[in-house]
Amino acid sequence: MEITASKRLQSIGAYAFAEVDKEVEKLKALGITPIDFGVGDPTVPTPDIVRKATQKGVVIRKSSGYPSYIGAIEFRQAIAQWMQKRFGVSMEPATEISSTIGSKEAVFNFPEGVINPGDVVIIPTPGYPPYTRGTLFAEGIPYYVPLLPENRFLIDLKSIPDEICKKAKILWINYPNSPSGAVAPLSYLKEVVEFGQRNNIIIASDEAYSEIYFKEPPHSILEVTKEGVIVFNSFSKRSAMTCYRVGWVAGDKRIIDIFKKVKTNVDSGTATFIQDGAVAALSDETHVEKMREEYRIKRDVLVDAFQKIRLSDCTPEATIYLWQKVPQGMTSVDFAKKLLSPEIAIVTTPGAWISDKTANGLNPGEGYVRFALVPSIKNTKEAAKRIKKLLPKALLT
Repeated sequence: MEITASKRLQSIGAYAFAEVDKEVEKLKALGITPIDFGVGDPTVPTPDIVRKATQKGVVIRKSSGYPSYIGAIEFRQAIAQWMQKRFGVSMEPATEISSTIGSKEAVFNFPEGVINPGDVVIIPTPGYPPYTRGTLFAEGIPYYVPLLPENRFLIDLKSIPDEICKKAKILWINYPNSPSGAVAPLSYLKEVVEFGQRNNIIIASDEAYSEIYFKEPPHSILEVTKEGVIVFNSFSKRSAMTCYRVGWVAGDKRIIDIFKKVKTNVDSGTATFIQDGAVAALSDETHVEKMREEYRIKRDVLVDAFQKIRLSDCTPEATIYLWQKVPQGMTSVDFAKKLLSPEIAIVTTPGAWISDKTANGLNPGEGYVRFALVPSIKNTKEAAKRIKKLLPKALLT
């Protein structure tokens, strides 16, 4: 019997972060435990307030049956209240918000609701792989726009050809941005909204890093308008709840209705006791402030180490990532492999692995490596010591 994967599955390569995991396993096989900055999975404990609320929820809901497909009304009300307080945006819990099983499934599945075969989806590169994978599984066509330092890692909307705009149904944006750490000013978000409305393109705004920032709080695109907009958010980074798989979408009722219809045919919702934990997370900002400060410390420790070996300043405005330019004469994979050498044993993600080539063949992730600031402060300081030993002349040997 011949078993063959579908053409859709064959059309996509390995998931980049799975490749990082393979490199970690190779070092462990040598008896070396690396300091892993590869995958953006926080290692700090989930806050006590969340764990206690989840434990209580398990007891209270011991006979509760299936959860709501779109989230308990209490959960959606808590999100609406938080968004009002955080962004000054009024959202209707019943019609403009839906729960999600974290951001990944929502990002991946959303195109199924609005994309027909041959429709175009405009995607930033580098970017979150499910933007592309969800597009391909919905039989859409990705059109990549590069995120470049000369544009402050903002999408150059004017560079998108008219013929692409006519075919496009979705424009993905991600600010605060992974991996660059860039933050979009409100004036730019207004330009994005105008672009979408002028071209009849839905703006899908991935705001999963909205609460990890180091200067002024970033804006949500919903501060500009709800019309034609859907926002994706998650508790994974804000509250170190990656294991819990809980998040939400919010925006234009018409788009949320479509998302809900897709969702109710794909999954059975997030466990209600996990939603209880998420409600508790939204009620507390103290743990978020503590996490931001820890990320700031780790950011500054590594940036200082990079500058000691004469690499460019990569200090980000937000997110849990550093997008570091590699030494001249090296590729992103070359530098990542140098850092993986047993005497250094630092795991990163080569920028080329998380970037797709644009129509003109440009891979904007080439020449960068991404550091996810997830190891402890102690391990980050140890990593900085190892990096400082890399004298500039030794980097190319």
